[in-house]
Amino acid sequence: MSTQNEPNDALLVQSALDEETARAEVYGVLAALYYAPPGEALLEQLRVAATEAPAEGGFLEEPWRGLVAAARELTLAQVTAEYNALFGGVGKPEVYLFGSHYLSGFLNEKPLAKLRDDLGALGLARDETMPETEDHIAYLCEVMRYLIAGDDVAVANLTKQREFFAAHVQPWVNPLCDAIAAHPRARFYAALAEFTRAFMSVEQQGFDMLA
Repeated sequence: MSTQNEPNDALLVQSALDEETARAEVYGVLAALYYAPPGEALLEQLRVAATEAPAEGGFLEEPWRGLVAAARELTLAQVTAEYNALFGGVGKPEVYLFGSHYLSGFLNEKPLAKLRDDLGALGLARDETMPETEDHIAYLCEVMRYLIAGDDVAVANLTKQREFFAAHVQPWVNPLCDAIAAHPRARFYAALAEFTRAFMSVEQQGFDMLA
């Protein structure tokens, strides 16, 4: 029998599950926003979102508020044009979204080969219909979402999340955010970069506590 001052085990379990769900959802949103310009439905979801942190921790509130504000201020056409100006185009983009570029200075180098080996060990492989290589930030966010929300507990667990994050996300996500935020045409994606930076910092702190 518990007293009023003792934690309720069921509530603690539910809180942990809610936090994991929120983490997975944030990774899913990041994957969608970095993979392509948002559709009207996704942009509208951001516009009507509550302006508090989508996951526990006040540290995320201000950057989340900035992202929601940017979604409200810009039209779909403006956000789409911004995405294409920063990440699209023929040949060299203004800002690369691929880890190999930041880790080695070139695309399709050793970091990508190591990533493919680690994905294979997790039983994951790139969808052949996806033109981008696996070191695209959207793909890595989707992998993290799977490692949080997947049903296979042998793979979807905190240990695998920490290992994958440390090897393939943490080493280059801040330089990516720096490059986006510094671009003169970045408005919506500058806000997204700041939210990404804050969220990844919270993730790293959480993983550090597990070490």
